[in-house]
Amino acid sequence: MGENCPISENDIAKHVRKALNDYFKDLDGEDPSVAIYDMVLCCVEKPLIETVLQYAGSNQTRAAELLGINRNTLRKKMQLHGIM
Repeated sequence: MGENCPISENDIAKHVRKALNDYFKDLDGEDPSVAIYDMVLCCVEKPLIETVLQYAGSNQTRAAELLGINRNTLRKKMQLHGIM
């Protein structure tokens, strides 16, 4: 794992790796039509925020702390993903 990741390989990383390998296999040699980094972040960010908010009892300040982001950033991401 990279320097910024405090944990070793886990189930989440394994699922992302498998999903990406399946995605590339489905492309059958064609180039992706989207930026892969943005695609993965878009797919992961909404359920991540929803789950952390639920864990934090809908407390946005606590959820932002758990996510390691500013509360205003969390609110912008919630608005972007239609989470309110």
